[in-house]
Amino acid sequence: IQGIILMVLAVFLGLRIENPAGFFVALGFMILVGIAFTAFGIAIASRMEDMTGFQLIMNFVVFPLFGLSGALFPISSLPAWLEPVTLIDPLTYGVEGIRYGLTGASQINPLISAAVIAGFAVAMTMAGAYLFRKVSV
Repeated sequence: IQGIILMVLAVFLGLRIENPAGFFVALGFMILVGIAFTAFGIAIASRMEDMTGFQLIMNFVVFPLFGLSGALFPISSLPAWLEPVTLIDPLTYGVEGIRYGLTGASQINPLISAAVIAGFAVAMTMAGAYLFRKVSV
């Protein structure tokens, strides 16, 4: 819901969506990213003994993933040694998919982005469900 609000506000602030269907492409990528990282959080939380450190662990993991995703700067401007690290980051593919939906341009093929983020979402959902079942109360 927050993503939809921000996309609508961005249109009012001057973002030109090249193709109206791109709005729905971006929305689909946002849903996949949300599912993937929610399941990722469940997988991590299910293995923790004490939930007080969960926020610390998630910030330690999520901040670098976000920083390397290309959301703040284009992947093409990275040093050559950092580009392969960025391509390992699953959030990169979500960001590139959203960028393609909203602007019509992407540095990674949108079909590859969709396959990678969907595969990551499925893998994290399966891992999160498996690990959550193993939790003892």
